[in-house]
Amino acid sequence: MTVYESDLPGVGKKHEVELGDGGRLIIVTHNSGKREVFRRADADSDSEKLFELSDKLARQVGTLLEGAYFQPVETDRIETLLGDNTLLEWVEVGPDSPIAGQTLGESNLRQTTGASVIAIERDDGVTVSPGGDTTIEAGDTLVIIGPRQACRDALSTVRGD
Repeated sequence: MTVYESDLPGVGKKHEVELGDGGRLIIVTHNSGKREVFRRADADSDSEKLFELSDKLARQVGTLLEGAYFQPVETDRIETLLGDNTLLEWVEVGPDSPIAGQTLGESNLRQTTGASVIAIERDDGVTVSPGGDTTIEAGDTLVIIGPRQACRDALSTVRGD
């Protein structure tokens, strides 16, 4: 990605961002803080104004765009970091999982991995704080918590790796 910056005397700054399709996104930042956003389809076309933002709103939108509130990651699992090394993770129990059909106690997940199952999601709802006698079924999603390595070990155990 290439970004071009130029001064607009008496107005502010202009930034042009090359887009993958040959077009450019143009952001004019006025000395007052106001932002105007334009798009130019190609080098020979005129710019089309898309929208205008106040300084405060531009900063809020910029924070969202940079991923400060949410950073999407393409993955086959969901993982949330709590503190420095504790994860909250959702793990789906597949039809070939070695623990499908076992009770939580029979699976020995906590004893062998160090991760705790704090909830089980299934079609008919969510079981919070499941007991050792709760049966794990194929299609369930286990909500587990523990240190990063413990969660990885639990994921491997559930998948049968």
